[in-house]
Amino acid sequence: MDYKKSNAPLNTVTRDMIKLSEDTGNVYETVCIIAKRANQIAGEMKHDLEKKLQEFASLNDNLEEISENREQIEISRYYEKLPKPTLIAAQEYVDHKIFFRNPLKERNSID
Repeated sequence: MDYKKSNAPLNTVTRDMIKLSEDTGNVYETVCIIAKRANQIAGEMKHDLEKKLQEFASLNDNLEEISENREQIEISRYYEKLPKPTLIAAQEYVDHKIFFRNPLKERNSID
């Protein structure tokens, strides 16, 4: 999913974790799923930001050039205004857009 087009809220939302964990039956497993997805999203965001800022990198930066680079500042501000990875991951979980499985549960159901 593209994190730039996410409908996640920009600020913290209180969630009912018991209701949220109905799919897994375990609050801690639900939190772990959301946390792992948030780490994936954060990695994607960091990679994209570094790739965009790499265009502005030069070997001999002057102090004047750094302070005058408005495009770089605008890119950084754009990424700061995006929802946080945990909020995006939680929204994806609520919208059932995260695929997850527990190999231990699958193995126990086979036995």
